[in-house]
Amino acid sequence: MEVLIVLLFAALIGVAAVLASIAIWAPRATFVRTAAVVATAFFVPLAYLAMNELLSKPKPMTQEWADRNVAEATVLGVSLDEGKAIYLWLRLDGALTPRYYVLPWQANVAERLQKLVEEAIEKGATVRIMNPFTRQSFQDLGQLNIEIVPPPALPRKPLPDVPQIFNPRERSI
Repeated sequence: MEVLIVLLFAALIGVAAVLASIAIWAPRATFVRTAAVVATAFFVPLAYLAMNELLSKPKPMTQEWADRNVAEATVLGVSLDEGKAIYLWLRLDGALTPRYYVLPWQANVAERLQKLVEEAIEKGATVRIMNPFTRQSFQDLGQLNIEIVPPPALPRKPLPDVPQIFNPRERSI
């Protein structure tokens, strides 16, 4: 994800440089060309600050396009802002880093999520959302495919070996 952000910022700087070079070589008054270069110089730090600010905000689940084909996501946390939004902290299938998403408020989804998270905590299980970014999920939010996945069974201990008892009265040949 960090590489994508660096590449996006590099693309912004490239576009700003191209626009600045066009402004410098354009047959305009020196004041206009200088103003274009100054505007470009302010664009780069403002773009950097804007990107950093966006990184700390939750992303609407409807706007997920890079990972929209993810089969399942593990719910790491849920925060409910009653009447406003549902905030989800998800670990997408196959990813190590968690992501922060927001859903529009729907009471039935909030109640269901809260109930399943509490039940999962009691059982020591995890909550999974199957196909979290499909369009069907957003058309009918009350039917999100959410389930509790029990923890994996611990491996069984091997049976102890039959104890060998030493009996001095028995003679072994």
